[in-house]
Amino acid sequence: MLTLDNVMLKNEFWQSHVGRDLNPRQAKVLNRLLEGNFEGKLTSTKWAKLTNASQDTASRDIADLLAKGMLRKGEAGGRSTAYELVMDVARDTESQS
Repeated sequence: MLTLDNVMLKNEFWQSHVGRDLNPRQAKVLNRLLEGNFEGKLTSTKWAKLTNASQDTASRDIADLLAKGMLRKGEAGGRSTAYELVMDVARDTESQS
């Protein structure tokens, strides 16, 4: 269940990324992460399973979100690479205004 804080955080995130060109798979996974409806760490394998996409498509989707600054790589690398949301963008955007 979403709390008011989660709803506001989700709204802040999307407001800071308004106008970004995302495909439906990207929006689906980002919303799941924002809603806290996600177990464990986000990996390209989980992305592929969640979106019924190939591993290559999942990797391209993730690379696009990394380039847009919406995701960042976790500390582990290689086969255990995990990704997390960049939540401080909303605050950074406000401080630049």
